[in-house]
Amino acid sequence: MLQDELPLIARLLRGQRVASLGTLADGAPFVSLVAYVAEDDLCNYLLYLSDLSPHTRHLRADPRTALLIAEPETPTTDDVQTLARITLSGTVAPVVKDTPEYAAGRERYLARHPAAAMLFDFADFNLYRFTAAGARYIGGFARAYTLTVDHLRQAAGSEPPARR
Repeated sequence: MLQDELPLIARLLRGQRVASLGTLADGAPFVSLVAYVAEDDLCNYLLYLSDLSPHTRHLRADPRTALLIAEPETPTTDDVQTLARITLSGTVAPVVKDTPEYAAGRERYLARHPAAAMLFDFADFNLYRFTAAGARYIGGFARAYTLTVDHLRQAAGSEPPARR
């Protein structure tokens, strides 16, 4: 039942720090690895990307994208198909520098990724916000659900953000 999965979805989205980012490169799929930070509503995610990266150029040409966030495998994982994962689909937009929104995003991002502090001094890096339009969650065998933005918000409320 989906309601039972919502706390698990929240823990997955808040608990990981890395995602696969799917972009479009001249109409063809392109996937790269990015660091991310979930915002409290679980509908928005912060990305700090270099302008020199192909995925950033792709996003500037077409902001439609997807994030795949997966539970990591462990030495005791027998079947990787049982690992929880979620694919969020949506769009990306830059967060305008020198605004309160940027300052808050920078603080949130660095709280989760302190090693990225030096990157905020580089002119070719920018903060972006991914906004989910929907998602597909697989929690394991026979546990697959298509999620709306309302489901993501419900998941956000099922587990307090402080547990990140």
